[in-house]
Amino acid sequence: MDATALRLVQAPLKERYRADPDAAQVPLSASGDFRDDRITCTVDGWGGPVRSGLHRATGGDGSDACSGDLLLEALVACAGVTFRSVATAYGVEVGEARVTAASTFDARGTLGLDRSVPVGLGPIDLVVEVDTTADEETLDKLARATERYCVVGQSLAVPPTITVRRR
Repeated sequence: MDATALRLVQAPLKERYRADPDAAQVPLSASGDFRDDRITCTVDGWGGPVRSGLHRATGGDGSDACSGDLLLEALVACAGVTFRSVATAYGVEVGEARVTAASTFDARGTLGLDRSVPVGLGPIDLVVEVDTTADEETLDKLARATERYCVVGQSLAVPPTITVRRR
């Protein structure tokens, strides 16, 4: 897809959302269940079921996906699509690319060993390595736009309210 084709696809959407901002409220959802006996939760995702379980650092055996890794994977997916979309919109040719995200978490927090230790990921290093002839200024512009428009990245930077409830 080139910039013209992208604009053609997005133009009617942008027009609709300008005229009716409520139409831009896009519902998203995910669900999981306890289909296995172990301490896991299986999520039915786009690529099929993914069983998430305890990380090795918290008692898992490494055979299940770690939810922290899944979070980073969601960030990589979103940032990759956003980077490509922005590059396309700006008319920047990109070849091979690799998007990586890395972080750490302190297992003491999630194991309840020390209440002063935060539960969750620490700072995230997101890197886009791309084969392109674009200059550094253009690449910086793409990076800033990717950071600005990546839904998952912005959701991590300015977290939404999460309410856990049971039915």
